[in-house]
Amino acid sequence: MSNLKTTFLEKSETKVFDDKHRRTIAFNIDKYNTAVVNGKLQYSHLDYARKKAKNLKWKAIESLDKNLEAFEKKFTEHGGKVIWAENTDDALRAIADIVDKVKAKTVVKSKSMVTEELHLNAFLEKLGVSSVETDLGEYIQQLDGEPPYHIVTPAMHKSKEDIAELFTKKLGTPPNLSPKELTLIAREKLREAFLNADIGITGANFIVADSGAIALTENEGNVRLTTSLPKVHIAIVGIEKVIPSLKDLAHFWPLLSTFGTGQKLTVYNSIFFGPKSAGESDGPEEMYVILLDNGRTRLLRKEVRESMYCIRCGSCLNACPVYKNIGGHTYGTTYSGPIGAVITPHLKSMSEFGHLSFASSLCGNCTEVCPVKINIHEMLLENRAIFVDEGNADMKEKLSWKLFKIGTSSKMFLDIAPSSIKNKVFNKFFEPLWGSHRAPLSFPKKSFAKLWKEQHKS
Repeated sequence: MSNLKTTFLEKSETKVFDDKHRRTIAFNIDKYNTAVVNGKLQYSHLDYARKKAKNLKWKAIESLDKNLEAFEKKFTEHGGKVIWAENTDDALRAIADIVDKVKAKTVVKSKSMVTEELHLNAFLEKLGVSSVETDLGEYIQQLDGEPPYHIVTPAMHKSKEDIAELFTKKLGTPPNLSPKELTLIAREKLREAFLNADIGITGANFIVADSGAIALTENEGNVRLTTSLPKVHIAIVGIEKVIPSLKDLAHFWPLLSTFGTGQKLTVYNSIFFGPKSAGESDGPEEMYVILLDNGRTRLLRKEVRESMYCIRCGSCLNACPVYKNIGGHTYGTTYSGPIGAVITPHLKSMSEFGHLSFASSLCGNCTEVCPVKINIHEMLLENRAIFVDEGNADMKEKLSWKLFKIGTSSKMFLDIAPSSIKNKVFNKFFEPLWGSHRAPLSFPKKSFAKLWKEQHKS
């Protein structure tokens, strides 16, 4: 068993019996579910909207190379610069070059999972650059030295009392402040960071191919301050975020907000075509878009290709019974929950992270709630097959299933062997796999064949 799998199982066992943790995320997810139900009411034909979104993403991914090249051409014409990064090292090297070029000392960041993927804050710290998260949830997590807990809601696992205690410890604020008071304190700290920043770094919700633009959606306004006050704007974007046309935003933005937060539309929606032009007062003087692969082209394999349609709304996390019990940090990955379990083994390593695809009941609820109708539970099953086919299964597990197959395929064994012997044999081999919190396997005293004979003696 790999160290990562062992750690995952240990963390899972701890979290699943942590009543405070479960109460907090259950409370927050229940609020989300209520909001999403209301948000969906804006659609008269929701299933059609989801099907259309899937078809648009299919179109985008099937022509991924052409769409990205079209984006680069248009964005460059607007005065922006496109950098292609095959992996983490390429992306960080490009950022280091820009930091060195402008002699940056302070960076402000908007919420971005792809920068978490790169461990960007730690990298900038090594360069002697102060990096400040400006999304409130991310700011809270940065103060606490933790990665985001959830794709959309970074501090979902923290109660208002936890946050008040954290602010007292890290910022010296009075204890037991209200959420409004805590928000005002964060706002004051962040405004200072905005005014002093040399570079603003964002991700992007969408890359718009035909217009050479990136689009971002938010609720706090920090993206607009991150992109308008510093002289340099760097957007780091996974290549799967591409959509064909600017007009498609009218379809994706409401869908993302509905399934992400339960809103009809988020408060701020911005489109960036490049740095500010002559005569414009707002915007950066320089703008870079880093197009990041970092294993994403491996997701183009047919078994998991649909995973590239994901718009990172987080709905599958909130629907997953496993995530709701073990939480986001247990996964030990940037992307957690069902979609994280699908993509991480391909972005990273199947041998190291393939165990995540087994952390699912395969109930299909993740697929049911996906706004782009991605067959997530089927891809989890495909990952399991790939994991085994590539020789990653534990030797004892393989032997156990082989014996199980032999035993259950033999009518003679099932009929002749007493249930006590069958129970001992199967529980001996399957106990580590079955888990200590499940009841032992128990065979009936009489096989089906014996019962049939008794019922049909004639």
